[in-house]
Amino acid sequence: MTSQPGRGPVSHPDRPNAYTHPATVRYAETDQMGICHHANFLLFLEDARTAMMADRGIPYGKLEKTGIGLPVRQVHVRYKSPAFYEDRLLVEVWIERLRSASVTFGYEITRLDEGQPTTLATAEIELACMDMNTRKPRIFDKELRRSFEG
Repeated sequence: MTSQPGRGPVSHPDRPNAYTHPATVRYAETDQMGICHHANFLLFLEDARTAMMADRGIPYGKLEKTGIGLPVRQVHVRYKSPAFYEDRLLVEVWIERLRSASVTFGYEITRLDEGQPTTLATAEIELACMDMNTRKPRIFDKELRRSFEG
């Protein structure tokens, strides 16, 4: 696994287009016991997803200026182990499914414990493609599809 943001190496060779993004658990993200609150994992996922999109040439702010929005349709998170204050995490994100008007990202959040990765959570988030002016679904154009495909 890599600790630098970018494409590789990644933890699973079956995810060749995955993007790895570092995160550190901040004090404000923990509860009284020093454990990262579960809702903050969604922030780590979003940071990784938007970094991946920017790396592929589609910064989210620029995408919205073109009139395309990607609202969240579904979120599924499986928590496996807690994260603690000052833990250094790696968030791996990849395209799980790409449909005509939606994209599903897969995720794995890990922490290196004595050189061995510990999976803290896995997730899938589905985003719909939406016309920002009409607020109605729209099909991905060819250029955007190519960017998602890596």
